[in-house]
Amino acid sequence: MIPRRDLTLGLAAAGLLPALPALAQGAPAEGKDFVRLSQPVPMAASGKVEVVEFFWYGCPHCNAMEPSLEAWVRKLPADVSFRRMPVGFTPVHELHQRLFYTLEALGQLEAVHRKVFAAIHVQRRNLNSEAALVEFAGSVGLDAARFSETLKSFSVSGKARQAKQMTAAFRIDGVPALGVHGRFYTSAALTGSHERAFAVTDWLIQQVRKAGV
Repeated sequence: MIPRRDLTLGLAAAGLLPALPALAQGAPAEGKDFVRLSQPVPMAASGKVEVVEFFWYGCPHCNAMEPSLEAWVRKLPADVSFRRMPVGFTPVHELHQRLFYTLEALGQLEAVHRKVFAAIHVQRRNLNSEAALVEFAGSVGLDAARFSETLKSFSVSGKARQAKQMTAAFRIDGVPALGVHGRFYTSAALTGSHERAFAVTDWLIQQVRKAGV
């Protein structure tokens, strides 16, 4: 199942919608380029502006955005923190949430994250069952038994549940999307391109700074 908004995002990614230069047409418009949350989501009191990427491993647009996202994240200033958050729209999404947090718990997220995308979107592997995930884990050099145990653990289930709650709190109904400090979210489906979504996020970070973190 592909989340909502993916048709528009797919057209934008394929170049079938007009691409907008990054903020060349002035400040982003609320309701068009970004959404302001009516009920702000509490963020950690870290003194930093928090940016959250909402994604799903099975989403082709999340996969397409990953290289440019990584490049953008590397340029974020020191007062901005970034984290990924897998969505849990359906049972398959929830399974991939547990995959993400299992890799994190095993200290293998950085090494394997992109390999999951490649397995699904390049190798066309079906990773929609626990057995398939365990087999995949073994294929990338992880201990299959330990992976399976962690996948079913209470801590991983708890993190997946929290991610689902955060997704709902941000009113996210399609991926990829970028949440900014519990106050806003934007996406290429709204802005028309990944490039402009990053530019809008940069602008929203500035607005949070002006308001005081």
